[in-house]
Amino acid sequence: MGKITTPGACTCPKKIGPSIPELFGANVFNDKMMKERLPKETYKSLRMTIDMGVSLQPATAAVVANAMKDWAIERGATHYTHWFHPLTGITAEKHDSFIAPTRDGGVIMEFSGRQLIQGEPDASSFPSGGLRATFEARGYTAWDCTSPAFLKEDAAGNVTLTIPTAFCSYTGEALDKKTPLLRSMEAVSGQALRVLRAMGHTSSTRVISTVGPEQEYFLVDKEYYLQRLDLITCGRTLFGAPPPKGQELEDQYFGAIKDRVSAFMWDLDTELWKMGITSKTKHNEVAPAQYEMAPVFATTNIAADQNQLVMETMQKVALRHDMICLLHEKPYAGVNGSGKHNNWSLATDDGLNLLEPGQTPEENAQFLVFLCALLKAVDTHADIMRATCGSSGNDHRLGANEAPPAIISVFLGNELSELLEQVAKGDKVCRDGVCQFLKIGVDSLPELPKDNTDRNRTSPFAFTGNKFEFRMLGSAQSISGPNVALNTIAAEALDEIATRLEKAKNVNTEILAILRETMQKHGRIVFNGNNYSEEWVVEAKKRGLPNVRNTVDALKAFATPKCIKLFKKYKVLSQEELHSRYDIYTEQYAKHINIEAQTAMQMVRRQFIPAGIRFATELGNSVNAAGKLATVQKDLLVRVSELLTSMTKNLAKLEKQTAAARAIGDVPKQATAFRDKVTTALADLRADVDGLETITPRDLWPVPVYSDLLFKL
Repeated sequence: MGKITTPGACTCPKKIGPSIPELFGANVFNDKMMKERLPKETYKSLRMTIDMGVSLQPATAAVVANAMKDWAIERGATHYTHWFHPLTGITAEKHDSFIAPTRDGGVIMEFSGRQLIQGEPDASSFPSGGLRATFEARGYTAWDCTSPAFLKEDAAGNVTLTIPTAFCSYTGEALDKKTPLLRSMEAVSGQALRVLRAMGHTSSTRVISTVGPEQEYFLVDKEYYLQRLDLITCGRTLFGAPPPKGQELEDQYFGAIKDRVSAFMWDLDTELWKMGITSKTKHNEVAPAQYEMAPVFATTNIAADQNQLVMETMQKVALRHDMICLLHEKPYAGVNGSGKHNNWSLATDDGLNLLEPGQTPEENAQFLVFLCALLKAVDTHADIMRATCGSSGNDHRLGANEAPPAIISVFLGNELSELLEQVAKGDKVCRDGVCQFLKIGVDSLPELPKDNTDRNRTSPFAFTGNKFEFRMLGSAQSISGPNVALNTIAAEALDEIATRLEKAKNVNTEILAILRETMQKHGRIVFNGNNYSEEWVVEAKKRGLPNVRNTVDALKAFATPKCIKLFKKYKVLSQEELHSRYDIYTEQYAKHINIEAQTAMQMVRRQFIPAGIRFATELGNSVNAAGKLATVQKDLLVRVSELLTSMTKNLAKLEKQTAAARAIGDVPKQATAFRDKVTTALADLRADVDGLETITPRDLWPVPVYSDLLFKL
């Protein structure tokens, strides 16, 4: 390995430029820009499509396309792209220029309504899970006009008009993550409106699911990164002995941000703000070199688009600062991994947060109904929620004392839990020293202290005052899948409640009955204690809560009759679309483990065994030179030789197990073999390599070690 130099300090020049209000949304064709650029009738028609789902007329699309093109060209754009979210988990884009040839040999800049609303990318190389044959290349993108178009800029100065789209096959099946997300949003909106109507609330016309995803990530110096094949190909270190210091001093979390990192964060904020992303919070996370960015809430499909942009922009901006942004859930063993907290709620188009307890008896009743729906939904479909967070990377994180366990439970806080239990049992509810029987819809609930609900950081699904925080998501994954599940399971629970309320002679009496039944049948899902404890594992088993510890088993939930019935009923995913996702995600798990195994084998053959041999040779020469006095050298030589022998055997074992797993044709069985055989062999090989690292001189070790990766920024 070449000489490693300590990265230089950042000079961090003073930032001069437009104010943040001027900067924010400058690269977005947002509502303000549409008002300025579109004729009044065109703007009104487009708003009807965005707000009410009215079909977009071709004439309207043509005017919008021309205005969008002119706006983009004025800002330097030469190309446009239909930007979509295939089932790879990242985004995809094909760039087409605005140029159109003229008869005189020149070009003009054109962008038609048809080019705006529909594209036809080659779909043959995207995963489909059997929804189409490989030779069937045609796929279609369709403009999602509810998510604003924007400009993407790169370091070379290229500017591209980027149009958020859905992606489907020639026969109409969803080949992406956005299409089912949009469908699920419609499903939960329809059922939530039914509940509101049954409770006498008639002013709202839509219910919108909203999300604020907190994004965790690591930064590492680019020079060190490029010397680690495992970081390059896998996004995580497959080998590495623990450093002398980790996170045990608890001095990183919320600590002072280093200048170099602060400069990166400033540039990140600037780029995100230009694209209309409300980057709000930034801070050091628990592990060394780990950080977090959090935005303000947005409508779910927009939040999903923006979170993909956040991850992409983090990686691009880091490169400008000679750093690499690591989004893997567990880049380093022995310190915390990275997740993504998915803050989810429901709001009406006239400004009501349906998970806000409120102040009046009517607001309280509404809150209790929607709370009951979520408790029922999560308890009934905990397996689906767990499946949406499954990945090979997240398997390293879930269940460790840094992230929620694989057991789904709901945290409500002691006050809210006790209140629900008292109301459900018909007991008196006490407030300000006065105890009385509470009548739903007539009496107000005791005021709930909002800060009390956010104290349990170990819960996978925590109520935090006016939203639920789903904390199981992995840092690298799209938020679409988990929110498709949340919206759909909530729609089912609200559907059942709406049906009961619509038939009820006395709505408030029926709400009380629903509350009591919910706590009796689904109260087991509520847990306010330490989710990291072994006692909870035992208690959860007694309650009958599933504990699915790995992705291969978790993904099976997508293939169950219960899951198929749920998504089919609300027209979110057909049986074929659902099964395709099961196949794709299971195969992706196997592919990721295979890449890790291939990488590990190459590093051991080409780097670690040669390093061990060089060290053994030096020790052998020292033994020969020192003779009888070389007791230390002899002991070290024996230890190095033992580790090399074990390493060679475990390398052969990994090679054999990987070859056997690759030869299995059945995808679920192959994934099982990679989980049970290959990951075990990889762990055994790692133990040998890490043991050798701890006794090998630094100048002989071929890769940067954890002390370099975690502390030299």
